[in-house]
Amino acid sequence: MSATAGTVAHDEMQSVADAMRDAATAAADQAADHADKVKRTMIKGGSQAVRGVSRFAYSSSYVLSYAIVYTAAFAVHALPQQNPVMHGLRDGGRAARNALKS
Repeated sequence: MSATAGTVAHDEMQSVADAMRDAATAAADQAADHADKVKRTMIKGGSQAVRGVSRFAYSSSYVLSYAIVYTAAFAVHALPQQNPVMHGLRDGGRAARNALKS
């Protein structure tokens, strides 16, 4: 093997080593970029999921309380007003208001 052939082989090996180093660096950079994108997506998706669950809980509670209050109001107005049950409910409500005031 001549000195020129050895130099050419060394240059070729150096070129291959440089190309492999560049490829490894590029792959590591791309992996880091993808990891950052995935992390940002997970955080964004997680906050949207929490927001969705919160909105669902709020809406459900609102509808449930609305249904209970209006059902009770309808039932109270549908019942005859002059009977012992209604007198007891009115007296109990008055007593509760008085207790809150004092």
